[in-house]
Amino acid sequence: MANCKPVSTPVECRVKLSKQRDGAKINPTFFKSFVGSFKYLTCTKSNILFDVGLVSRFMEALTTSHFKVAKRILHYINGTLDFDMFYTSSQDFKLVGNCDRDWASDIDYCFNA
Repeated sequence: MANCKPVSTPVECRVKLSKQRDGAKINPTFFKSFVGSFKYLTCTKSNILFDVGLVSRFMEALTTSHFKVAKRILHYINGTLDFDMFYTSSQDFKLVGNCDRDWASDIDYCFNA
């Protein structure tokens, strides 16, 4: 997917993923490898951390709709290859901000808790 079309966000706005999602079941082995690579990448691309966590919730009930969201993350990465973080040593540690990026809309947790 090196030549895929870049997108401006890693996940579409207001996307709702659920374990009971429509779509054909797919082989989880490839998807686990896919998500594992994303997790490694979050060390330098923290802007995809939430999205990788989102798709990794569905390892046991994986469908094509979940895989489509994971592929969109690749499209986003293709468009943001220059957006890396560089870590340096510092004595000034400060939390700048925190945000619940999906506005508490986890369908499986909210309705099955």
